[in-house]
Amino acid sequence: MILIALLQYPLWLGKGSWLRVWNVNQQIEDQKKINKAYQQRNETLGAEVRDLKQGSAAIEERARSELGMVKQDEVFYQVVDQIKVKDLPPANTTATPAQPSVQKPQTH
Repeated sequence: MILIALLQYPLWLGKGSWLRVWNVNQQIEDQKKINKAYQQRNETLGAEVRDLKQGSAAIEERARSELGMVKQDEVFYQVVDQIKVKDLPPANTTATPAQPSVQKPQTH
């Protein structure tokens, strides 16, 4: 009986035991999930790079949205919502209400 227990020890608790194999398999599965997420991210970034290299539409869209750029001879208007009177703090009655501002960004 002791001989059987000694022979079983490496199978259950040794370097190549079932428990260790199970743990390594779990780590592999977890890493596969992480790799899949990174692969999807890389594919998305790759598609964006291809768009930026091949077409000017993507570059123009990014310049407009992120940098606020406009085309030559194009006018940009920014409309600012008026503040509701009830939201204003009490003020001097002689003051005039603020006018909406219009900003014109640089053209490139």
